[in-house]
Amino acid sequence: MKKIAVLTSGGDGPGLNPCIRAVTRRALKEGVEVFGVRWGYQGLLDNDITPLESRDVSGILGKGGTFLGTARCPEFKDIKVRRKAIRHMNQRGIEGLIVIGGNGSLAGANALHEMGFPTVGIPASIDNDIDGTDMAVGVDTTLNTIVDAIDRIKDTASSHQRAFLIEVMGRDCGYLALHSGLAGGAELILVPEREGPDLETIDQVVLDAYLHGKGHCIMVIAEGWKPGTRAVAEHLLAHRDDLGFDVRVTVLGHVQRGGRPTVFDRTLATRMGARASEALLNGDSGVMIALRGGKLEYFPLVEAVKQLKPLDKVMLALAEVMD
Repeated sequence: MKKIAVLTSGGDGPGLNPCIRAVTRRALKEGVEVFGVRWGYQGLLDNDITPLESRDVSGILGKGGTFLGTARCPEFKDIKVRRKAIRHMNQRGIEGLIVIGGNGSLAGANALHEMGFPTVGIPASIDNDIDGTDMAVGVDTTLNTIVDAIDRIKDTASSHQRAFLIEVMGRDCGYLALHSGLAGGAELILVPEREGPDLETIDQVVLDAYLHGKGHCIMVIAEGWKPGTRAVAEHLLAHRDDLGFDVRVTVLGHVQRGGRPTVFDRTLATRMGARASEALLNGDSGVMIALRGGKLEYFPLVEAVKQLKPLDKVMLALAEVMD
């Protein structure tokens, strides 16, 4: 294999740049030409593909986001669209592709593999919902960002005797809420994977915090939890005279996706990026680079995209004890 390409697809997150850097430099060491695809799968369709040299990925190790850009491309599910993407790569002599992204992006990588185009995936999703890997690129930095925010909010909550609802990302997966809530000492953690509690039970959580003399009550809520953060806020505000705490809401939003990647994410991204290049150059395809038990392994893409990774039941049980 003499030419390979790399792209980032789907939601952005910390650690993508270190990953691109590692893919590029590992392949260049073997005398392989590397191309960067801009704006994810859309770049393949638009033929927005540029050569990458070592200097092009210099200085990006500590930068958040992705310098190649990313986008969502739902039309890539169409086989005719994928044929166009393969044609553009073939015209440049590109013989293999590395896809860095989440479940949907890896599904696209698997589809290319099944069409006969050599493709390797790298899991990158701040929700850590990709099956087959213990950790995805970007998760550690995002958790640190959230916990830092929880700590800061707790300071002001205690100063004013307030209950704070902190909404974090997680439309279908409560990993961020669960782990940041545990690490941040939240009184209540609400995730899509766990039904309830009802609003009256949430009332009791707030009241118990007040009766036990706490200066605050912190609740971490995944955005996908139903009935939702707004419903909880409206209910608590309507009953605040009985609960002892005033109520405030903080939606962290896209601040969770930005920022300089942590040491863990830089190292994980570098390891996975280098291994992905090695996989392609060794003739492997249809695999995702997975972290399993502290070691990197190949995990079949077809298995990785079958379902979202479920939350750890042990951690869910621990959250109930710590609430």
